[in-house]
Amino acid sequence: MKQAQDDGPFFHGTKADLRVGDLLTAGFHSNYRPEVVMNHVYFTAVADGAGLAAELAAGDGKPRVFAVEPTGPYEDDPNVTDRKFPGNPTRSYRSTEPVRIVGEVTDWPRLSPEALRTWRERLAVLREDERGAIIN
Repeated sequence: MKQAQDDGPFFHGTKADLRVGDLLTAGFHSNYRPEVVMNHVYFTAVADGAGLAAELAAGDGKPRVFAVEPTGPYEDDPNVTDRKFPGNPTRSYRSTEPVRIVGEVTDWPRLSPEALRTWRERLAVLREDERGAIIN
């Protein structure tokens, strides 16, 4: 794994009830494709990006953004940087090693109900496109 050049701070958005000191680990289902078990923990250096992830996360919990620190090497998230945004302007990363919760961010901007609905519709279309590509 090639270490990314960004030193943070880093953030993770979720609906999970976490506390300072907890470790996020790989091996859980994706928020965006629940049939996929994740081999990495994903995080970003953009608090607003983590907020979007929190809003779109699976579950009924309260969307939350946590400040995190990687416990091992991490790399640019190739799902974003190679496919959508060359150069990693979203400052999105992933690691196979745990990521530690070091605090909670409470002042991130929330999506309007309309914006949240639009994002969910976009994700649903992407899921259907992926399923069609797999079946065909």
